[in-house]
This record gives sequence, structure tokens and C-alpha cells, in this order.
Amino acid sequence: MTTKRKIAGAVILLLLIIIVTAYSRTSSRGKMPGILKELRNRNYTMENPFSPEVKMARADSMLKLPGNENNVNLMAVRASLSIKVGKENQAVELYEDLVNKMDFMSIGGLMPNIGIAYMRLGERTNCMLNHNGSSCIFPIKDGGVHVIKTGSAKAIETYQTILRSHPDDLESMWLLNIAYMTLGGYPKNVPKEFLIPGLDADTAFKIKPFTDMAASLGLNVNGRAGGVIVDDFNNDGYLDIVTSGWDLDDPLHYFQNNKNGTFTDITEQSGLKGINGGLNIQQTDYNNDGYKDIFVLRGAWNAQGFGNQPSSLLRNNGDGTFTDVTIPSGLFFLHPTQAAVWADFNNDGWVDVFIGAENPTTYDAGGTHKCMLYINNHDGTFTDKAGQAHCDVMAFVKGATSADFDHDGWPDVFLSSMDGTKYLLRNRGLKNGEVDFEDVTQRAGLSTNTASTFTTWFFDYNNDGWSDIIVCDYGNMGKSLGYFSAAEALGKPVANAGNVYLYQNNHNGTFTNVTKETGLNKVVFSMGANFGDIDNDGYMDMYFGTGNPDFKSLVPNKMFRNIDGKRFADVTVSSRMGNLQKGHGVAFADIRNTGIQDIYAEIGGAFKGDSYTSSLYVNPGQNNNNWISLRLEGVKANKAAIGSHIRITFTENGVKRSVYKDVNSGGSFGSSPLQQEIGIGKAKFIDEIEINWAGSHTIQHFKNIAPNQFLHITEGNNIAEIVHLKRLVFKSSPNSPVCMPMVTKVN
Repeated sequence: MTTKRKIAGAVILLLLIIIVTAYSRTSSRGKMPGILKELRNRNYTMENPFSPEVKMARADSMLKLPGNENNVNLMAVRASLSIKVGKENQAVELYEDLVNKMDFMSIGGLMPNIGIAYMRLGERTNCMLNHNGSSCIFPIKDGGVHVIKTGSAKAIETYQTILRSHPDDLESMWLLNIAYMTLGGYPKNVPKEFLIPGLDADTAFKIKPFTDMAASLGLNVNGRAGGVIVDDFNNDGYLDIVTSGWDLDDPLHYFQNNKNGTFTDITEQSGLKGINGGLNIQQTDYNNDGYKDIFVLRGAWNAQGFGNQPSSLLRNNGDGTFTDVTIPSGLFFLHPTQAAVWADFNNDGWVDVFIGAENPTTYDAGGTHKCMLYINNHDGTFTDKAGQAHCDVMAFVKGATSADFDHDGWPDVFLSSMDGTKYLLRNRGLKNGEVDFEDVTQRAGLSTNTASTFTTWFFDYNNDGWSDIIVCDYGNMGKSLGYFSAAEALGKPVANAGNVYLYQNNHNGTFTNVTKETGLNKVVFSMGANFGDIDNDGYMDMYFGTGNPDFKSLVPNKMFRNIDGKRFADVTVSSRMGNLQKGHGVAFADIRNTGIQDIYAEIGGAFKGDSYTSSLYVNPGQNNNNWISLRLEGVKANKAAIGSHIRITFTENGVKRSVYKDVNSGGSFGSSPLQQEIGIGKAKFIDEIEINWAGSHTIQHFKNIAPNQFLHITEGNNIAEIVHLKRLVFKSSPNSPVCMPMVTKVN
């Protein structure tokens, strides 16, 4: 480690101490925006790899020095930075100037950067400035074909030049084929020797195409990587949407459902202005008041101390506003994270939170970071008990999820990490009055997977009543994702590159890797992802947001349909959800109150120049399958019923079967509603709903329930309430009459 890095680390830590000390003298209300602003100013430095703006200013100043006006190295740096800050026209002009100034041999190394500058110019002038529902959807066709062709046409020239010298450059080959697609020339116009065939081919299993309606609803936030929550924050029965962006310049957005097919951004009125940043966000009800609070996770991916940022706990005041209570709640820490999971780990009726910190694999100026377990004190405060509970894991944690995988009544934890190590932490219950965990990864058969992994969750993919594990490979990052996509399409070996691993629960504390048998041995490279049931057949489908910070990683997000709990089919092409831009937070939700789940996806990369508009993919309805929607309210259990187990039993086509769901927000990156939206196929009625309440383990049964309705079930009350919600038709202006939910009762 160099002296310079040690000094930089000391300076960063000193600044953090100064910032925190200064704000500790002020009242808690309004403190967080000030802290975040100071940290944002601290991060604006040459040492921060994700601050290209300051590097751009430095390059500009150096080019103005006498003798540097035509310095090709500085011009190349400035061109590369221009792409990162979103000035593609400037980047193209600089690269074209360099082509005229440099000889052919010297310019060769810049050609990939020149190609992506042209590609990004095409995306900016078409997909962003002239955005429509087909923009950047793979395979590109119809409205997605570029009207302004300059960027892609120049990119084609550039990549063909590269490939004539390096015909085995799969990254350039992939981007060349995409460029031809944007001009409507794939596959017919692609030179035969550079063609990747079949990119527009569909799979044997197809679904009806979704339509992106975010723009018409004003939900198309143009931002960077971030999270999303879809849930009902004002308890009016209708689902609202909250989004975040990872940088401390990126604001939260709170879109309130107007109950008439429109949304209104009430961020400022709700008190969320200035609460910036957050690669991931989650909902919870930490104080059992019946209103969903927000947890903002910050600092992930930032190295050299720049990730030492606080997360935020935002209390829902029940009057349309939120208050940052991070400091008084005891949840103030300075560790980089995007991974957390809320559950009642000690079964006392109050949700706790496990937080997975990102500890660097090499020296980092920000110090070391361990996982945290904050136990709820029932008075609005938390205490970190990770050390006593033997779960203070030190790893580069990217995903955290919880379920009672062994059916012993205590919620367990699974961690995904970039280190390659997985952690299955079994909750042993209370020891001397405190919750205690043991690492059972090896015993469970999960330790042989040493891939660097990211997205993860528990779900019961085959409806056998036992929680299985999804964990997604994010390794082999020496090349852009375009390389791996091309290799897979050409049938070249790409083992252990971006795979989705599925581990089936064996009902005895162990798991079996069934990735290949279930058809999931595909190149995905998932960052954000979630699961839901798009066709209401009772089996969980999955949508993966893909990408990495490399601009050349222009690959589609992926949609997989669950086929009867036996295998998964890639239905990306027919779904029309294969967005080529970087995918992050994902939520499945019945936003229109039709019983059909739509998908909200937060889209955008790490840099301002890689920002993109988020998408709301509206499901046309895949069939006439039936459904039930359950909002559970705990009494002895935590109020939001997080961690409660649901079993829906019904007869379909003469066969009796069950669907199993746990109350949670789904995947580890993106938050679906805590109301559980469950498909029951062709069943005409539900034989039984069984609820095993978290913490209290009270079991309730509701029999002979009609499908296609919204039920509110309170622990201990054997009468389920039917909530009548208006079906919404999405439109672009709030001019429809307001309809409040009505409540009646049913046995």
C-alpha cells in the first residue's frame, strides 16, 4: 500500500469524523440532508473513481495550459470522460479530432472507445431524447428503430474496422449486431462473417408482450442505478411508488397513486427532499404503527472510503410525510451497503434488520466493515447484536435474504458475496435471552459454489412447502457483458459466467443445485431482480436487471417464466422487456387492481452519462387464471406480518394443489408490495387459506374463499375483510374521479 493511499485514507476518515461531530450538535430533524450534502462534497474529488466530473474539470484545465492544446493523451482522456458525464457529442468530436491527429497504429487502441461513443450518441438522440415504449428493447424493432441514424451508422463503421483486424473480438461483434438492429438492418445487412445469428429468435414458450407506460404516467425517472418500492404508504388501498438513485446527487422520488390511473410526485411535500442517494430501498414497519416506513441503503460499490455513508430510516408519520429517524433510532452507521433484510429474528413481534456490509477484498481507506444485526427495542430504537449473535460476517456482501428454511420456527439468513463465499446462517433461537446464529453453509451443501455472486432470495419455486435459494453469479468481469452474450449466442463455452444458480431445498437442512435441470444455466449477470407470478398459475416467475459500469455492457434484461415448478423458460424476446440499458431495482405489483402483476424496473448505470429512464411494464394479461390478494395485519406478530407463511390450497382441473408464499418484498434488490398477490390458476374457489403468523406462530384457517378479490386479514380475527378497490386504467393526466376503498366482511 502506498503512502499516498494511506494519507488519502486518513484524510477521508478525518473528514467523516468532522462531519458526524458537527451534525451531532444539531437536532435530529433535518440532520440527514446536511450530512449527505457534506459527504457529497467530500466525494467530489480526483480520488473517487465514480466522480468523472471533477476529473473532467481537471482535464479541461490541463488542456488550456500552453503546449497542451493538442496533447493527444489528454484529449483521449477528456473524450472518455465526456461519455461518463453524458456529453456524447463532445466525445465524438474529440475522437474524430484524434483520428485526424494520430496515425492508424496509435488510434487502434482507442477504437473500442470510439465505437461506444457513437453507440451512446445513437442511444441519447433516439432512446432518450425521443423515447417511446419500444426504445432500447431487445431485439430492437418497430418503434425502437432509430430515426436519427448517425450514431449507429458511425458505430457500424468503427466496429467493422476493428473486426477486420480482430475477427475474434466478440465484444465488438456483439455491439456491431446491436448497431445494425438499431437501424433495422439485422440480420440481413450484417456482413456474414460478423453475424451473430438468431438474436431475434423467440423461444418455444412465449408470453404476451408487456408495454412500457412509465412515460405516459410521469414515472419515467431519468436516473442512475437505484432501487424501487411499490407499496401503499398512505393506507388508502392503492399502491404508490418510491424510487432512488445511488449517487448522493440523486433524489428520492415518491409517486402517490391518485386512485384514478395517474400518479403525482409529492417528494417535496412528503419531507423527502434532500434525502438523496440509495442504491437500494426497502419498506418496513419498524414501530408497529401500521404505516410502512422506508429504509435507504447507501455506499455500495464505492471504494477507498467513499462508501462510508449512512443508511436512512424514514419514519412514516401517517399524514403523508416522513421523518428521518436514523440517528435517534440507533441505526446510524458509516458502512457501505445495499443489502439488508427485515425479519422478526427473535420472535418477539417486532421486526429487526440484518444488514450486509461491503468489506473490501483488498486494502481500503474506509477501513473494515462487518455485517450488523439490529434488534428492535420496541421503543423506536435498535441495538446491534451481531457479535453476540455470531452473525457479524466480514465479507463483500451484495445480497441478504431471510426465510425459515428448516421449518424450526426461527427466520434464518442467506448472504451472497463478491468474495465468492456464501453464508447460510441458521437461527438457533434464543441463547441466554439473545438470538443466536450458526454457519451451516457447508453442512447445507452450499460451500462448493465459489462464484462471485450478487442477487439472491428465498422462494418456493416448486410449491413443495420448503424455501429454495436463488443466487446469481456476477464474476468473470475482465470483459464487458457483450462478450459473454455473444459467446453464448454463438455456442461458445461460457461456464460460470453470469449464471443464475437455483438450489432446491431437500427438506433435511441441505440443498441440491438444480440449475441445469431447470434450464437456468444461462448468461444473465443479474444486478437487480425480483420474482412474481405474471400469469397467475401459482408458480413464481423472475425478471433480472443486468449490466455493470462498463458502457460496452449493452445486454438485455432477462425474463424467465416458471413452467409448472419444473423448469424456467427464457421469454425475454416475447415479453418485450429485454431493455438493453442497465437494470437495477425491480418490483412486481398489481398496481391497477386487476389481479395482474405489472413490473416496475429502475434503469440506469453508475455514471450520469449512463443514466436512463425507468420503466413500468404493463402486463396485458396472459390468460383467464384466477388470483387472490392478501394484506395481513399482525397483532402478536409484527404489524406488517413480515415473515408470516401462507398456504393457499385449491383444486384445479380435478387436481388438488397448494401454493406457498412468505410475506416479504421479494428479491434482494427491489421491493414488491407486502400485500401478497397469489395466482391460483383455473381454480373456481379456494379450499383453504392457512396463515402461520411470524413470531407468534398462531395458525389460522379460512375456508371456501371466492377468488379474484382483495382480503384484509387480521391475526386472531376469523373474519376476513373484503376490500373493494377500483380497477384503474392508466392515463396521462389526473382527471378521473377519486374512488376510496370500501370494506365489507366475509366469513
